Amino acid sequence: MNADLEKKLAHVPAKPGAYMMKDERGEVIYVGKAASLRARVRSYFQKGQMHPAKVSAMIAKVADVDWLVTDSEVEALMLECNLIKQHRPRYNVRLRDDKHYPYLCVTLSEPFPRVVITRRSKQDGNKYFGPYTNSEAVRDTQRLIRKVFKIRSCNKKLSGSEQDRPCLNYHLEQCLSPCSGKIGAEEYAILVRDTCLFLEGRHESLVKRMVAEMELAAENLEFERAARLRDQIEAINKVVERQKIISTAHAEQDVISLATKNGTACVQVFFIRSGRLIGQETFFMEGITDETAEHALEEFVKQYYGRGASVPPEILISHELPDREVIEEWLKIKRGGAVRLTYPRRGEKKKIVEMAAVNAALAAEREAELSAEDESRKMEMVGALMEVLELPKLPRRIEAYDISNIQGMQAVGSMVVFEDGMPAKSDYRRFKIRTIDQPDDYGMMREVLRRRFAKKEEERFANLPDLLLIDGGRGQLNTALEVLSEAGLTIPVVGLAKQFEEIYVPERPEPMLLPPDSKALHLLQQIRDEAHRFALAYHQKLREKKAKKSLLDDIPGIGPKRRRALIKQFGSVVAIKQASIEDLLKVPGITKPIAEEIHERLKNS
Repeated sequence: MNADLEKKLAHVPAKPGAYMMKDERGEVIYVGKAASLRARVRSYFQKGQMHPAKVSAMIAKVADVDWLVTDSEVEALMLECNLIKQHRPRYNVRLRDDKHYPYLCVTLSEPFPRVVITRRSKQDGNKYFGPYTNSEAVRDTQRLIRKVFKIRSCNKKLSGSEQDRPCLNYHLEQCLSPCSGKIGAEEYAILVRDTCLFLEGRHESLVKRMVAEMELAAENLEFERAARLRDQIEAINKVVERQKIISTAHAEQDVISLATKNGTACVQVFFIRSGRLIGQETFFMEGITDETAEHALEEFVKQYYGRGASVPPEILISHELPDREVIEEWLKIKRGGAVRLTYPRRGEKKKIVEMAAVNAALAAEREAELSAEDESRKMEMVGALMEVLELPKLPRRIEAYDISNIQGMQAVGSMVVFEDGMPAKSDYRRFKIRTIDQPDDYGMMREVLRRRFAKKEEERFANLPDLLLIDGGRGQLNTALEVLSEAGLTIPVVGLAKQFEEIYVPERPEPMLLPPDSKALHLLQQIRDEAHRFALAYHQKLREKKAKKSLLDDIPGIGPKRRRALIKQFGSVVAIKQASIEDLLKVPGITKPIAEEIHERLKNS
């Protein structure tokens, strides 16, 4: 423990809150919450304290601790969820690839809402359902909603006063065309309400009410509406017929069971509405080393419901949760009503949890087998590469480099790392070219490699590669050899040229050409393509950042507030450029000196 950290620990408050452990680079590596920050944080650093291997490894990397005080432990839990989602710390148990799970969003913030697929939930007035793990199933549900409820799919901004011509979706009977005024806002709102009930799984109450509305419409001779309701009822009943009756008590429950197999943790979630199993989702967890099943399941519950999933009145769980009462209180706030976390020990509820656990165990076993097969296949490719290149040892760590630029502009370099044939994304690095502003791939590659190996004493660059892969031919290869010689390093290097997939090695005057089905070639291509993707993504990010920069940003006296006022008044920079000084003075906050400066700068731009 460094002196600054020791001094800081003496001032940790004995209040509830969330804390963040950081490494020497300032990266958040662990987030936790506590009823007493002082007791919890200081416990990690007490002499003689025995910790699991994972916690000990984490503590060894901690260089700093930050904390945020809250008014209650429930608020601390909410803050912890947000911080884990934001930082994805390596030592926290977390949902695998959770940012990629899709949601169905009903855009209630619009006058005529749509049902769209999105990758994240927000507090924006819309209603979110999910997250789901099967993207195709989400698209099927979206198509079914359009067919049954005829919710619009276009992204037009409608106010209700439009009189456009109906589009093709209207003629295909997949939209009721609010854009042409064929359905009013009130009637459309009913369809949206029914869509939400359908997505919540409340089919029984939905169908019951729709039948009553259909009969009333028929009595009032509204035959078109009655026919539409009849078709909707039939479609919903077909969905309900495929759902298994789980409970005779018309229960509203989520069932969550966790199972592990060879380090793979799987969570199975059953959705039970009105006693019927309306769906199920399978999730996998990361970072479960040394974690108890109870703690892993608790982390899942916090992260899953923290990401916008609807909360039922009862959640059945396969393991007792350490902070059950705090989580119940948090879920109560999210739902707006009482929520009970139940760990059943007997009876019908126990059987349902066991059924979910069996499914979780099968999924974990299947995933573990696939992971083992993939690992074996990757190591086979690494072995083939060692043989083909006649390397002195197995290239378990391979670093690949690529350059991305347009005529020397916004030039960047990428470093990607593969360990045992798999991407080690935490070791990826990117470099903004500093010394060259014209087309010079060799010079740019030289700068990137020099900067990388100049930092070989730093922890983040301390692991040297067993093989260096350069995107390019003989020239790029010689550049890499030059830099390694300067650094006093002896590391095998190869170049892979794109056009004919030629492999350049130092000892051979002519490039190697491997057969298209070569495992060694496939591995080199995969690593080279990943380096190219990573470099291109950074290059595009810099280009977009520059494109978003306005000419107004360079004018003294123009800050965000005045810039917004100018754009609001004129609509674009082009219009501002054409405006007179008198016109500019009409904008709130623009004085005569600033108006003259704007006029002069834009006139000469």
